[in-house]
Amino acid sequence: MPYLPNELLSAYLNEQGVDLSVIDPLLQQAAPDSPNLPLYREMMQTVLRMACDDASRWNAKITLQALRELDQSFRSLERYKARRKVTVFGSARTPQEHPIYSLARELGAQLAHAQLMVITGAGGGIMAAAHEGAGTDNSLGFNIRLPFEQHANATVEGTDKLLPFHFFFIRKLFFVKEADALVLCPGGFGTLDEALEVLTLIQTGKSPLVPVVLLDTPDGSFWRDALSFIKHQLEDNRYILPNDLKLVRLVHSPEEAVEEITQFYRNYHSSRWLKTQFVLRMQRPLSAIALAEMQERFADLCLSGDYVQKLHSDGPYEDDGHSQLPRLVFTFTGRDQGRLRELIDFINVPEHWSTSACP
Repeated sequence: MPYLPNELLSAYLNEQGVDLSVIDPLLQQAAPDSPNLPLYREMMQTVLRMACDDASRWNAKITLQALRELDQSFRSLERYKARRKVTVFGSARTPQEHPIYSLARELGAQLAHAQLMVITGAGGGIMAAAHEGAGTDNSLGFNIRLPFEQHANATVEGTDKLLPFHFFFIRKLFFVKEADALVLCPGGFGTLDEALEVLTLIQTGKSPLVPVVLLDTPDGSFWRDALSFIKHQLEDNRYILPNDLKLVRLVHSPEEAVEEITQFYRNYHSSRWLKTQFVLRMQRPLSAIALAEMQERFADLCLSGDYVQKLHSDGPYEDDGHSQLPRLVFTFTGRDQGRLRELIDFINVPEHWSTSACP
C-alpha cells in the first residue's frame, strides 16, 4: 500500500475496525501539551497500519530495531545539543607515523580548544588521532556493530561517549544530523563515500548547509587530484553546477580547517524552512546598506519578492531558544546551494553588520 496522508491513514484504520480513540488519551498521558502530539499520533497510526497489513516479520523487526536505535541515540545525544560538533572522516588504516595522523591529532586538539566536539566512527587511524587530540570530554564515537571483532579507539572505549549502531544507514544519519561541520582526511572507499554523500545531501537541500573541509598535508595530492577530477569530469560536462564546488574547501593545516569552520558561524547561526519561506538565523542584524547590496547581489536566490530582515521570530515552532535571533526571510529557490554559501559568507563579514539595535 502506498504512503497515505494522515487523514486517509485514519480512514483506512477505521475501515479495518481499529479503534483510534484510545491513541489520544495515551499520548496526553505521555506528553501533555506537547506541540509534537500530531507527529506522535501519526507514528502510532503508521505502526497500526503495519500491524493491519502484517506482511513480513522481517519488516517488523527492521522497523523495531531502527526505532529503538533512533530513540537511544536521540536520548544519548540530548546532553550535547547545546554544543557544536564536527564530524571527522578518514582512513582507519592510517599509521601513527604518517604525517596526516599528526595533522588529525592536532585538528582534534584545536577543535576542542574552540569548544567544538569531535565525532568520528570511533575506530583507529584518523578517527583515533582526532579523538586523541580532542580528549574524551570533547569526543563522541559512533561505532558500528559487526559480526567480526570490532574495537573502539582508546579515547572513547568503555565511556558514555561511545554510541553503538546496528544499522549503517542510521549511523550515517547521525554523522550528518549532529554535524555543524565536516572535515575529511584522505581515506578509502568509505571516506570517498561519505564525502560524496554529504555533498549530495547539501547540494540537493536534503541536509543543511555546513562547512565541508578537505584536509591534507601541504604536499599531499589526495584531495587536489579528487577535486581536479570533479572539475574536469563533472563540472566541465555540466553534471554539476559550477557553484557546487563552493560547497567544499581544501586546506592544508588544522589551523585553516578550524578557521574555516569558525568563520562560517561568525554571524550565521542556522537555517530552516517554514513552509515556502526560507529562514537564515543570524547573531547580529545587517546594516541597511548591506541589506540593500544583498538585495541586488543575491536576487537570483529568490523565487519572488525581496529579503526581509526581522529582529526576532514571529512564527510558530520557535521553541528551541532561538526566537530572539535576527533573521533573513526569503522565498529561496532551493536549487543553488553554492550561491547560498556565498550569501552566508556575505552576512559573516563584520562590515556588513548593523552597529545599532535596529537594522
